[in-house]
Amino acid sequence: MAKSLRSKWRRKCRAVKRERYGAKELERLKKTLGLDESGHQDVNMSEISEIATVTNVQTIKNQLNSAIKNKESSNNTEEMDVDNKRIYNNKTMKDQYGNYPVWMNKRRLAKHKKGRGKTMKSTTKPDKRLTRKQRKKLKKAD
Repeated sequence: MAKSLRSKWRRKCRAVKRERYGAKELERLKKTLGLDESGHQDVNMSEISEIATVTNVQTIKNQLNSAIKNKESSNNTEEMDVDNKRIYNNKTMKDQYGNYPVWMNKRRLAKHKKGRGKTMKSTTKPDKRLTRKQRKKLKKAD
């Protein structure tokens, strides 16, 4: 399917376009970066100190350390305790108030409730009669 004459011709034309546009793009990049001598520079790179401030790593570290110390000293004051954080039980998927998570949709809730009933142990005796093997086990256990 990709070897028809039409697709071969289109591939050939695209390759020619890539070469032509690639050369144009390279020229434009050189012109904007000022690497091309014939093109004029939009921005004078020698005046970069006017645009940005140059600092070393040590001064930045000192500023960060002083900011951290100021934050620690301000944390000594009491803050309001907010109990909005919900704690979810992994087994039941409910929070401390007995609610399911917001992101859990109704279909998944029903599926979870159905599966949860199977995993929990039943406290009532089974409705079926005991088999001979089960009776023997009970007698041996006594």
